[in-house]
Amino acid sequence: MKKLGLVFIGIIAGIIAVSNLGSIIGLIISALIAYAGIYYYRKSESTLLKLFWGGVIVIGLITAISNVPAFVGIVAAIGVYYVWKSWNKEQDDNIIEHQPSNDPFVNFERQWDELNRNNG
Repeated sequence: MKKLGLVFIGIIAGIIAVSNLGSIIGLIISALIAYAGIYYYRKSESTLLKLFWGGVIVIGLITAISNVPAFVGIVAAIGVYYVWKSWNKEQDDNIIEHQPSNDPFVNFERQWDELNRNNG
């Protein structure tokens, strides 16, 4: 039952993430424009260039903030990642690790080889 819920959540989150992929790309481009504005604002020395790059920063931030569907898509992508990790975690919990035992009946071949080496 838990795996069925994970499948439904994963499918829905995947559809939302893929449908908002264009908005996510727009958010990335807006963030790059704002970053470039900040970078060149700090390097510029004249007041006119500082005003220009300040305007670029404001435009980049406004377009980034207006990409609300991109934030929904990012949350959905995080949900897909969570479902993927939970799915793999459940599979790993079922693995039983074998640890060597000192019981001679469990490790008969190993004990027999040790006896043969010591006697022969």
